[in-house]
Amino acid sequence: MKKRIIAASAGLAASAIALAGCGGGTPAADPDGPVTLTLSGWSVETTPEFQLLADLFEDAHPDVTVEIVDYDPAEYNTLVTTDLAAGKGPDIITQKEVKYVTTFQEGGQLLDVSDVELPEGIGGAASYEVDGTAYAVPYRQDSWVLFYNEALFDEAGVAQPDGSWTWDDYEAAAEELTTKLGEAGSTAKGAYQHGWQSTVQGFATAQTEGADLLSGDYDYFAPYYERVLALQEAGAQEAYNTVTANQLTYQGEFGKQKAAMLPMGTWFVATLIAQQASGEADDFEWGIAPIPQQDASTTGLDATPVTFGDPTGLAINANIDQSKVEIAKDFLAFAASEEAATALAGIGISPALLTDPVVEAYFGVEGAPQDELSAFAVQTHETKAESPTSSKTAAVQNILADMHSAILSASADVDAAIAEAEERVANEVGTE
Repeated sequence: MKKRIIAASAGLAASAIALAGCGGGTPAADPDGPVTLTLSGWSVETTPEFQLLADLFEDAHPDVTVEIVDYDPAEYNTLVTTDLAAGKGPDIITQKEVKYVTTFQEGGQLLDVSDVELPEGIGGAASYEVDGTAYAVPYRQDSWVLFYNEALFDEAGVAQPDGSWTWDDYEAAAEELTTKLGEAGSTAKGAYQHGWQSTVQGFATAQTEGADLLSGDYDYFAPYYERVLALQEAGAQEAYNTVTANQLTYQGEFGKQKAAMLPMGTWFVATLIAQQASGEADDFEWGIAPIPQQDASTTGLDATPVTFGDPTGLAINANIDQSKVEIAKDFLAFAASEEAATALAGIGISPALLTDPVVEAYFGVEGAPQDELSAFAVQTHETKAESPTSSKTAAVQNILADMHSAILSASADVDAAIAEAEERVANEVGTE
């Protein structure tokens, strides 16, 4: 792929970036001549959003070249952190995970980008603010929704989601689907829940009034875990131990019609379309519904369902050549614009800005569902951050990951595991 620098390790990334002409100690760029911006990314061959943004920006700025530094996705934050700490790194730093923003900000490695103008209605901007100062801008915002297999619902004779579901409705549907599909000779289960802690904790924190991941009080997790355990006990979804031991994938479980429902982030839309086109997934009709709600107050097409999801954003390296700062800010503003959002939607990416033209482009992708409920689910929601912007977030989430596995593997009961997590957060991290 053109304009791509491979960054296999922190040392190699630093060398490549130095050769590209960015970072401290490099010659100043001619403000009236050609400019090269470097942009960090990962899995560039299979993650087209970076090259798309680079190409579109170059089209509008003929004197600008945007080179992508391709980091190992598994080590992305470690490698970028090392490069930035060494005073090097790409000019524009993609923020892969919100919980690392404060790491970079506290290290003085990100520029203040509060003056970058963002379009009205863009989601995720608050996740990049620290004490009222913005250190990145969002260009992508995935939110969790409910994917469902229309064919399996019809086969079981169960009413499809209609936007009015609470979690109680979801639980009942999962059990009824499993029973009726089994009676018809199918081994498909009503639902699949992946092993990530997000699949329980993200919803509980977003939908419970007053919940705060950094508070150290986690009793609000209990009903969400009890529901999952009940679904496992009923055989309506694969047990956590089976998911982890057999390394099941949500793409395979839903794409091969082993489950009728899948709570998952909107990033799965592009993946499922591609896998159905390639034959990796079965050919079946599917739709998207709002994620089930804690109670009926946020259900229905005249309400705004509550879900969760973190944005993906772009920041500027504080060590960037000063002559490049304004053009780098222009790149951030472009990435957040409706033009960029529409282009991203056209390849199945969920942009941070969801205007009508953007949603139209999103569902204009061949293979995307065309029903009104799917469009509503993608466009209408209150998406709360999974990861609070705090230096404590990563440590707290690590403790809660231990709690998650302890509960769902049945090595500890719900109340005991929650109590242990609360004690660990208080002793090891502290509360806010």
